[in-house]
Amino acid sequence: MAKRSTKKAAKSPARKMAEAAESASKKQSPKQKGLKQLGKPTALPASPDEALLERVPNPHLGTAYVARFTAPEFTCLCPVTGQPDFAHFVLDYAPGDWLVESKSFKLFLGSFRNTAAFHEDTTLKIGKAIVDLLAPTWLRIGGYWFPRGGIPIDVFWQHGTEPEGTWIPDQGVAPYRGRG
Repeated sequence: MAKRSTKKAAKSPARKMAEAAESASKKQSPKQKGLKQLGKPTALPASPDEALLERVPNPHLGTAYVARFTAPEFTCLCPVTGQPDFAHFVLDYAPGDWLVESKSFKLFLGSFRNTAAFHEDTTLKIGKAIVDLLAPTWLRIGGYWFPRGGIPIDVFWQHGTEPEGTWIPDQGVAPYRGRG
């Protein structure tokens, strides 16, 4: 009679990821229900068009406040040379009914890594995507681009008017001064 091995077969990395995703979906809180990325292994989308921005309900409806996201290591590609471009983004918004889900926002920003676009287009595409998703009462985005060809380009866009009675701090990014 042949002996059966008592050792368990090693799980493949793909199987481990699938089991982790299944386990995470079972542990989702009611606020996470319907979210496709939070608490699950998620690959970086190949482009902004493939990225899935998600939102969650604002638990403080009727309270005027500002939420800030800072991305100091943003990258995309120059549409002319294909060389990398680098930016420091600061996005402030006064929520309405919705908040942006932060993991989906991180993946959305990362999806620009291999996308070629001018600084102005990229900055406005990010700001407008958040406005389209959330319909905030106010939003501003500052794109502080590192120099290319010796010229730094800073791009600013605002949607709506600043809400009264809300503290809105300076974005905290110093103007580019070079090495002098």
